[in-house]
Amino acid sequence: MDTSIISKIQKAREYAEDRSRFLFNSLAVQFHGTNAEHQVSWDGAAWHCDCHYFETHKYCAHTMALERLLDGMLPPSATA
Repeated sequence: MDTSIISKIQKAREYAEDRSRFLFNSLAVQFHGTNAEHQVSWDGAAWHCDCHYFETHKYCAHTMALERLLDGMLPPSATA
């Protein structure tokens, strides 16, 4: 294997372990919910989800799950 690719793989592992290196400006996810598929997104200012609960509360289990998954990788304004 090419030695340059080995160093790139090692660097990628180091980067992946340091969550503070990542800050999402926007994100779109297809969420496989228990009862249905949902489209969830972060536009840099607010969460959006196509589920009925989100329509009235502006947060839901889908957005909260992504907040937990991306902990430390979103700006403070992204948390409910």
